[in-house]
Amino acid sequence: MNPKLIFSLSLAGLAILFIIQNAVVVDIRFLFWTLSMSRALLMFFLLAIGMIVGWSLHSLKNHQKDQGNDES
Repeated sequence: MNPKLIFSLSLAGLAILFIIQNAVVVDIRFLFWTLSMSRALLMFFLLAIGMIVGWSLHSLKNHQKDQGNDES
């Protein structure tokens, strides 16, 4: 069997196991808003937001670095 296929299937199996174990609905309160969602979905959203913020800050830093080199 292809090692990439084995790795992908293993990763998918772990993701499914994670979702099943964290299917409990939790209440999220922020200021005057209340939201109910599964814990696994909440973790996914937080991970996605963190990745987007990190990528944006990295891109901004590289853009500023490039602008500084052009002015010299």
